[in-house]
Amino acid sequence: MVHRYEALILASPEITKDEAGLIETEISRLVQAAKGGVISFERWGKYKLSYIVKKNEYGVYFLTRFEAPAGTDLVESIKTLFRVKLHESVMRHVICALDPKQPLTYQRPKSLEEVPASHDVGAFLKENRMEGLLSPSRSRNRDEDFDKDGKQDLDEELED
Repeated sequence: MVHRYEALILASPEITKDEAGLIETEISRLVQAAKGGVISFERWGKYKLSYIVKKNEYGVYFLTRFEAPAGTDLVESIKTLFRVKLHESVMRHVICALDPKQPLTYQRPKSLEEVPASHDVGAFLKENRMEGLLSPSRSRNRDEDFDKDGKQDLDEELED
């Protein structure tokens, strides 16, 4: 019987194309040695992490799916590959068995490379219905907010 697996790999944000190719090549080599086959190997892209992993705030995700005959130690071999040979590139990984009856479809969020980087504050405020922050109630010099002693003049702010 053939089992299906998927490995979600979190790589360092500075990973090069050569290093990504090495990960793909090494996984393919191990899968073929176990008389299995690689279904897919995809680069998901760069994402901001929820917490810092190995001193990195960002990481690049890869998803690979593969099949292998029952009774092989392929999963342990791939885990060892990540821990020993690819430990500098691969920060985290998880390997799961898939249900062979389920389709291989999934939906992933857009990566930082796919989402347009909008550094325009005005556009952000308009998109989030905060246009009121765009038009100042009055224009004035920030130095006018403080008196001679450097204390902030709050009475004037309360009158607005």
